[in-house]
Order: sequence, then C-alpha cells, then structure tokens
Amino acid sequence: MAHYVDGFVVPIPRARLDEYKRVVGAVAEIWKEHGALDYREYVGDDLYLEGTRSFTDLIAATDDEVVVFGWVSFDSRAARDLANEKVAVDPRMADLVDSSNSGFDAKRMAYGGFQSLV
Repeated sequence: MAHYVDGFVVPIPRARLDEYKRVVGAVAEIWKEHGALDYREYVGDDLYLEGTRSFTDLIAATDDEVVVFGWVSFDSRAARDLANEKVAVDPRMADLVDSSNSGFDAKRMAYGGFQSLV
C-alpha cells in the first residue's frame, strides 16, 4: 500500500530534549487522532558520512543541539491535508506550544511531503 509521508529535520537544544520528548509524545497522539497512520521522531546518533552533506549542516545545528528526524505517515496526500487542517485548529496543539519550553523553532526545520516511490 502506497502512503504519503511528511518528513522533517529540526535542531533541538540538548538541554531541552526531555521537554521536547514530552511535547511530541502528546503531539503524536493528536496527529493520530486526526488521521495519521504513524508518527515517529528520532534523535541523531550517526550523522556524518564522508562525501555527503549532513543533516547537522542542513539545519545549521550547533554543538549544544541535537538533530531530530521525524516523519508522519498518511493513507494519501488528501488524508494528510485534512489532518493538517484539523491539527491546526486543535486547541490542544496551541496549549502544548504555549506551555512548552522545548526549544522547537519551525523556522529552522527542514520539511517536505513525499509520495511513495518504492
């Protein structure tokens, strides 16, 4: 089954990683309630391969930041678009953002929607 995936890479201050983890745990549940099939985030561990550009360079992460790579999968792009609309107006999302000091900065995030290739 082909799915549609939103992928992202974002730097998070190392000192705020526990708070970020708390927030995205709740965010993942909200996304799933609104149609996401799966929601995953991972902390970078092995980010350099000679001859390639690293995610660290891509988002200009500093030594006191970790690189988080994540994706959200959906049945289709239409399902993604509908979920995005619902999440954008879900008051729990605003509450999470307002109450959090996670260091998340959307302006530094690399993001894109992706169709299934293989």
